[in-house]
Amino acid sequence: MIPRLEHAVVLGAGTMGAQLACLLAGAGARVSLLDLDAATAGKGLERARRLRPSPLYRADDAARITTAGFDVLAASVADADWVIEAIVEQLEPKRDLLARLDAALTGRARYPIVSSNTSGISIRALAEGRSDPFRRAFLGTHFFNPPRYARLLELIPTTETDPALVTWLEAYGSRHLGKGTVLANDTPAFIANRLGVHGLLVALELAIELGLGVDEVDELTGPLIGHPRSATFRTLDLIGIDVAVAVADHCHEALVDDPERDRFRVPDVLRTLVERGALGEKRGAGVYRKVDGEILALDLVTLDYRPRRSLVSSAVQLARNEPDLARRLAGLLGADDTAARFVRRFVAASLGYAAAVAPEIAADAVAVDRAMRWGFGWELGPFETWDALGVPAVIELIERSGRPVPDLAGRVAAGPGTFYRTTTDGTRESVAFADLTFRPVPATPGAIDVGSRRRARPELPSNAAASVVDLGQGILGLDLHGKLNLIGMDTLDIIRRAVELAARDADGLVIGTVAPDFSAGANLALLLIDAEEGEWDELDRAVHRFQAATQAIRYAPVPIVVAPRGRTLGGGAEICLAGARCQALAETYLGLVETGVGLIPAGGGATAMARRAAERAAGSQADAFAFFRAALETIAFARVSTSAEEARALGLLGPADLVSADPERQWADAAATARTLAEIGYRPPLPRPIPVLGRRGIAAAEVLTHNQLAGRAMSEHDRKVTLELTRVMCGGDVAEGTEVAETWLLDLEREAFLRLLGEPLTRERIRHTLRTGKPLRN
Repeated sequence: MIPRLEHAVVLGAGTMGAQLACLLAGAGARVSLLDLDAATAGKGLERARRLRPSPLYRADDAARITTAGFDVLAASVADADWVIEAIVEQLEPKRDLLARLDAALTGRARYPIVSSNTSGISIRALAEGRSDPFRRAFLGTHFFNPPRYARLLELIPTTETDPALVTWLEAYGSRHLGKGTVLANDTPAFIANRLGVHGLLVALELAIELGLGVDEVDELTGPLIGHPRSATFRTLDLIGIDVAVAVADHCHEALVDDPERDRFRVPDVLRTLVERGALGEKRGAGVYRKVDGEILALDLVTLDYRPRRSLVSSAVQLARNEPDLARRLAGLLGADDTAARFVRRFVAASLGYAAAVAPEIAADAVAVDRAMRWGFGWELGPFETWDALGVPAVIELIERSGRPVPDLAGRVAAGPGTFYRTTTDGTRESVAFADLTFRPVPATPGAIDVGSRRRARPELPSNAAASVVDLGQGILGLDLHGKLNLIGMDTLDIIRRAVELAARDADGLVIGTVAPDFSAGANLALLLIDAEEGEWDELDRAVHRFQAATQAIRYAPVPIVVAPRGRTLGGGAEICLAGARCQALAETYLGLVETGVGLIPAGGGATAMARRAAERAAGSQADAFAFFRAALETIAFARVSTSAEEARALGLLGPADLVSADPERQWADAAATARTLAEIGYRPPLPRPIPVLGRRGIAAAEVLTHNQLAGRAMSEHDRKVTLELTRVMCGGDVAEGTEVAETWLLDLEREAFLRLLGEPLTRERIRHTLRTGKPLRN
């Protein structure tokens, strides 16, 4: 049975509690948010609503949240399904509140799930003294901050926790909250923070010892070694220096038997920053500080801020040219300049510590690896890295660094030889720490392994941009896997082939990706080159082909479901607009952003938005201009949704489009949607004429843009672009109410696009965006 949460109660309306209430409300639950009194709870929710990025998928979700004081605790939890305690990170206040909750629940036939949200306090200590039913319903939850965006959810059951409740939370967290759940042992800081804070303190220690700046260390501990762009010290600023210090202090106090306990002794530099109130991004200054638009870095010697500097290292320069992470790391570990010495010692310390404490903090290698991938954005977890480099090579690295080889590493080297293996039937297994036996890596129920499906049918069409895969049950998939999934001729070619194949041999098609972002749009560099060389006939053919691809998607005889995620911009959004349905990931940032580079959507996007505006107007008594204006402004202002639900409000997703929370389930959800549409007798839409506003809409837009120009809300070129877009969406020089063919609007799209591409100011915008990644107002 699919887990459902009807009523959740969150105790504590601080930063974390209020955001958890927003997350659960966004998943559809009714939420009671309690604090010392109703006013405090209300203020906490209001603070959360003002946060950017927002903890809400859409502003209306807040209507599901009611605020109250702890004086109505008993009444609030009477019908609760899940109660989350999220007050101050201190043992005794938490115990006191849980005792009140235990008393309020006494006598209930069925206890709700009760969890304490904590980043490292002992769950056993919190459960001490509670009633038997309470202890069976109780466990720890560690949502990473911010809870809407951070993927990791650590679950920390006790020996008394009902296993069925853990299973329910794993399923609910995955399906409805989009979380990657990991079972952690009840040890200080659990898994991710224990290893993450250890790595931070090692990096800081090595930076001081080797004379490297924080900015140089961030160059070394980011994508270069398979870690996120925020690397070490930018991540520290994001999570809050005070939070990291609190975790380190807790570890130093509690980990009396830890072989590296002294590593958790907080350095003076971090204490000083906390004393100054320089706590990171939330205070505007931390390890980094922005002054007059320039980001300055903390000097670890003087503790003053200075301009950032770039790392000078031939070893690093060479490594950046290697796309494979294992080979890139191996090359760095074998080099011998200062940067390479830092990486060598940092990797030895990180992998060594992970192996030393892993049996204490988790049951198996996959739990540790997932915690670091989902919690800190590592490309490979610690034990995946051990295997990628080779267990003997890592042991040698640790020995050369003067550190003892962890017992676990020695046992694995003498026994199975690796932390993971793949069986002859393709099952991936990981080592259990207790007995070094291999166990299957847990898979998300119902998830589709697109990579395995692609390898199983190598004869299906494929090129550098995408591959056709067999998703099973008569549904094909098109997996986009190019760089940023930029849309070029190879993308359009494989779309055409996939649609033809699905129409001939399948019941439906899903277009998606396993990458974080669906598509950054059309390949601007190629457009610019052709425009600069005057290849207008070639450009006209290219736009024709894009329009043909989206038309093929729209009018295919089988349902085509588009599954966007992450950044879905420009041409990527146009593909979504063409689908029979979208199965968007909750975290989808959808936008027709072409005006930012002085162009308009010409792959059918402007036409689709005009059609949707006309359809909404047809079902309303309101003036059609209001619907047209909303669609026009979505494109003209290059609005990008901050969630899938906001994309629906912008008209970029339709009322029938669906949303998945879990990225691992999205492909399966999309395939199920395509299958269902096929089963109920899918019929493609008929090409119908579109009623347009014609000259009336163009005249109104001329007045609006004149006023915006006069008020300096737009430039002359912005106005030109907007009026070109208006002419397309209004159907050109025709009377209001004229019904024009879809092909008429597509022709207008293409003509306007090519005219604008011929403008020097547009090409200047494109060059600027390609060079800086930012739009230019000119």
